[in-house]
Amino acid sequence: MVIKEDYDGCKDRVEQKKNRYGDGVAWFRGALLGKGSFGSVFLATLKKPKSKFRCFPPVMAIKSAEVSVSGSIQKEREVLSNIGRCDYVIRCFGDEITTGENGGMVYNLLLEYGAGGTLADVVGDGGLAEFDVKRYTRDIVRGIYHIHSNGYVHCDLKPDNVLLVGNRGSQFRAKICDLGLAKRGMQSSSNKKRKLDPYFRGTPMYLSPEALADGVQESPADIWALGCILIEMLTGKSAWDGIQDLDGDELLERIAEGREMPRIPSEISIEAKNFLKSCLARKPMYRWTAEMLLNHPYLEGLVDVDEAGEYEEVSDVNADSSLMLLSEADDELGFSFWEDDSFLSEEESVSYWSEDEENGVEVTGLAKEATLNIQESADTASSRSDSEFKHAMRVPVPSNTRHQYPIAFTIPAGV
Repeated sequence: MVIKEDYDGCKDRVEQKKNRYGDGVAWFRGALLGKGSFGSVFLATLKKPKSKFRCFPPVMAIKSAEVSVSGSIQKEREVLSNIGRCDYVIRCFGDEITTGENGGMVYNLLLEYGAGGTLADVVGDGGLAEFDVKRYTRDIVRGIYHIHSNGYVHCDLKPDNVLLVGNRGSQFRAKICDLGLAKRGMQSSSNKKRKLDPYFRGTPMYLSPEALADGVQESPADIWALGCILIEMLTGKSAWDGIQDLDGDELLERIAEGREMPRIPSEISIEAKNFLKSCLARKPMYRWTAEMLLNHPYLEGLVDVDEAGEYEEVSDVNADSSLMLLSEADDELGFSFWEDDSFLSEEESVSYWSEDEENGVEVTGLAKEATLNIQESADTASSRSDSEFKHAMRVPVPSNTRHQYPIAFTIPAGV
């Protein structure tokens, strides 16, 4: 009886949380997936998953907080927009404001759902199989390389911030998430003075010595965190697990002073030891960059996921999805999403009209072959005949080139 009452009470609290934040225009808020200082994450499903007008995948993760305390989530939205699309960083489908209880405004970030949970969820007491460790390590390094290449430092890399997204097979792809603490990296310039942060960002046990000692968090700090994550995947234990008789504050002080370093496991391969040494050099100038680590012998022999086929979410989160313009009959609400050709299925395409009275340019569609049909004419649109529209010059667009342009629009009321 006590167990049933506890269960019912927990279920009621979850339902109250869902009702507190409200549903979106096109999606229902589902179960609570997690909660942190930034807000709460919910599972979300589309109201009309089979509608041809849908612009989101059938299942998403919604990160929500009241607008007044949503600064971290809005910062994450900004960072994801600035760094662009990457197959090794969690996808963002836009944001939306919903009305919660008592008319409160709630900010919602619409994110890709990781059916495999976090990396922390799958790392057991004995660690992961070496093959999985290598795959996940390469995925994380590729994500770090993309973030660093676009001028950002993650600042909070740890197993809890790596999601596992499913594919057509039984394997998962590791994707970096939670970029709310990310910052702009310092541009290398001899005449620029280093500006120190008044506090460090992230989780203490994954922070580098220079971050703890001086508040310096640049790209080498992410590489240090990667080394700590790798030890955890290999052993199932924290990188500092072997250090005893020290409380948290004393351990952090010794790390900052360089008197304590992570223990590299003795039972791992020589390549793995060398990889860890490349990540965990005490001085940041001696740590390898993400680009260098991608060519490390430890990551050799892995089949590239691009050769094996594009990953898809096992819970149908990218399956048979298409990005279509919403009809004029949908609810009126302002929200934004990223225009992305990856949601186009083999049999669907996006058609829209871009009016330009001066140049007379018609964008007729984006098809499976990734081509853009463009027709230019000196005449105005009203003077063109239907036969003229059929003679369009086909300009090939490389299929591996993906451009993202944040766009926003308002859907007229009418439902």
